[in-house]
Amino acid sequence: MREITLSQAVNEALAEEMRRDPTTFIIGEDVAEAGTPFKVLSGLVEEFGTARVVDTPIAEPGFMGIAVGAAMTGARPIVDLMFGDFIFLIMDQLCNQAAKTHYMSGGRLSVPLVLRTNMGATRRSAAQHSQSLHALVAHIPGLKVAMPSSAYEAKGLMKTAIRENNPVVIFEDKLMYNDKAPVPEEEYLIPFGVANVLREGTDITLIGTSSMVQVCQKAAEILAAENISAEVIDPRTIVPLDEEGLLKSARKTSRVIVVDEGHQSYGVTAEIASRINEKAFYYLDAPVLRMGAMDVPIPFSPALEDITVPTPEGVAANARKLMSGEMIHAA
Repeated sequence: MREITLSQAVNEALAEEMRRDPTTFIIGEDVAEAGTPFKVLSGLVEEFGTARVVDTPIAEPGFMGIAVGAAMTGARPIVDLMFGDFIFLIMDQLCNQAAKTHYMSGGRLSVPLVLRTNMGATRRSAAQHSQSLHALVAHIPGLKVAMPSSAYEAKGLMKTAIRENNPVVIFEDKLMYNDKAPVPEEEYLIPFGVANVLREGTDITLIGTSSMVQVCQKAAEILAAENISAEVIDPRTIVPLDEEGLLKSARKTSRVIVVDEGHQSYGVTAEIASRINEKAFYYLDAPVLRMGAMDVPIPFSPALEDITVPTPEGVAANARKLMSGEMIHAA
């Protein structure tokens, strides 16, 4: 099977869906000739023209509002938000309008809209361009949230999102755009709410989101050299969450670490850990451990930035402590 980058996978998904459905269009800053700062959309304007790959002014609330209105009246817009940090600018349009329209209209209206944006630190982009804010929108009923961990996941989840009749937010880790993975040439979709077990294990479960999946896989390799068998699971979507799939693994291994790049407090790690503690408590040999980013603004200093997010070595060290029965207190 061919290998392509995550950037190419997203580009392919968008092009295929735009060819399939003429009501699909892309709107955002620098999406046409510039192809976005990360060049993910390069070449799309040449094929589909500026009527379907629409450059906008630097006015996030405005073009998000346009997209919501277009979705309500029959189109399938894909909003490109240059950095995930800018999500604060469109919270009303996303969370008060797109998320609630179907409910408030008694099911008469839908908002089949995709918001694609990015997340992730360690790119030296400082406090306002490095945040991982997926927990904010996961908190809002009416929104679905996908977090691809590879090129394969990125393409399959994007195609599913575009065909979804509810608003979907997709967070891509900006450090992974050049990462390659096997991606079929034939069409495929990845269903929402179905976790992927990337590595079978018996001693401990490592649940990672987005780029933290790779962190968990590397940690599992470290642990395997020490005869500790770690199971690695990628939820793929945090809304809907494959709760039963995660519980099944927790019941099997009896120990769990949840790893996410969002801030530790009030985040995705807390939600997943809480569900496992509530519904698999009597199967656990240790409390579910959470590992998220430090509760500080992301530093610009490389030396400081690198220690704010979980690492394979840190995950492996905590796994050893859980295996030995040593109590761990989350920072």
